[in-house]
Amino acid sequence: MSNTQISITRKSSQSTEIKGVADNPASPRLDLNSNVTENMITAITDNDSGSINSVQQNDYVNTLTHPPRRHFTRQRRLLTTNQRQHFARDASLHLVKLQQRLPANARIGLYYDGFGELPTQPLLDWCLRLNYQPYLPVVGSLGHDDKRLRFVPIYHNKLINVPTRIHSLGMKQNHHRRLLWASELDLIVCPLTAVDTQGNRMGMGGGFYDTTLSKSYQSGYKKPLKIGWCYDFQVVEQLVRQSWDVPLDGLITPSGIRWFR
Repeated sequence: MSNTQISITRKSSQSTEIKGVADNPASPRLDLNSNVTENMITAITDNDSGSINSVQQNDYVNTLTHPPRRHFTRQRRLLTTNQRQHFARDASLHLVKLQQRLPANARIGLYYDGFGELPTQPLLDWCLRLNYQPYLPVVGSLGHDDKRLRFVPIYHNKLINVPTRIHSLGMKQNHHRRLLWASELDLIVCPLTAVDTQGNRMGMGGGFYDTTLSKSYQSGYKKPLKIGWCYDFQVVEQLVRQSWDVPLDGLITPSGIRWFR
């Protein structure tokens, strides 16, 4: 989701296939309220009266409800390699629940986990076991200003072995003449910074996936299926959705799978 606005609210627990962060002590947690409170209360409190003036209070509330991407990326960087792999193995156990929504020999769009994301190698392993054809995204194949992603096939069984070059935005990508449009895929696993309980997604900031998927979403097409893949602490109660945002169809985290539509 390109806008980083988040409204954090407390709601009564609801039955779902995926546990919330508070119910999963094994998963790392992002406690936005305590982090901001400890760092800001002293600074915004009037020393003479012990009160918070209106301007400072507004700044404080905005920080609480609109946390920047770095809150989530910092939490991801705190994880060790073993922790990342452990959480990815747990998440991969729920991939079987995707199979009923996919055809045989499905085409699956993956991505490199180059920024501390939940590792995507288990996704590739899953594709190879089921004879699904995995693909990776390519940025700017039609020119530097074109944000529409196209996808190249993966011919290796390890993502680390796929020949890549570093895009100017920092992500790895592979180049190949056999490029597919997103509409030719059956499923796209979308990277994200945060996601809410309605399937609204905060992306990495470039707007590539929203631009790529907007036409099919606005036309009501069910293909490709859009699935999020992330840690439990990246799930928040509510994100402010913009008109250009494309919501997810489902979400997989280490604690379970959730369908939004």
